[in-house]
Amino acid sequence: MRRNFEDVLAGDELTVLVKGPLTTAHLMRWSAATENWHKIHYDLPFATGHDKLPGLLINGSLKQQFVAQFLKDWAGPDGWAWKIAFQFRAMNLAGERLELWARVTRLERAEAFGLVHLELGVRNGEGKESTPGSAVVALPYRDGPAVPYPFVPPVLPSAEAAGA
Repeated sequence: MRRNFEDVLAGDELTVLVKGPLTTAHLMRWSAATENWHKIHYDLPFATGHDKLPGLLINGSLKQQFVAQFLKDWAGPDGWAWKIAFQFRAMNLAGERLELWARVTRLERAEAFGLVHLELGVRNGEGKESTPGSAVVALPYRDGPAVPYPFVPPVLPSAEAAGA
């Protein structure tokens, strides 16, 4: 299904994406795929004994990938996840279920497509926020073409006025 700019309203909440519960196998596989061999992601005695952590940590890069997937899936094949920013503010541990959420904060019209500004985050199953952030997603206009690929950022009137 194509998501169009005109179908989105400020205040809309995206459908939550649930990942997990994430097991030690998930973390080990991600560590292997990314060649991140830090033992805090797969060696429980090391993580809790040597580094004094409460358990095995879910890789930050895995949470990052989940955010990108969440936005890409919401934008659909005709949209584009343009900007993503977030901070790692709290640890997530093996065994947790992660929930990715987002809320539309502002809509902006560009010439060829619309821009959807989002507040987003990653929280655990108990509602503790670990990864707050924001994003901008480009969506096509209802009667317009898909957002072009390769993506070319729009020139916005506010950027021209600021001399950017």
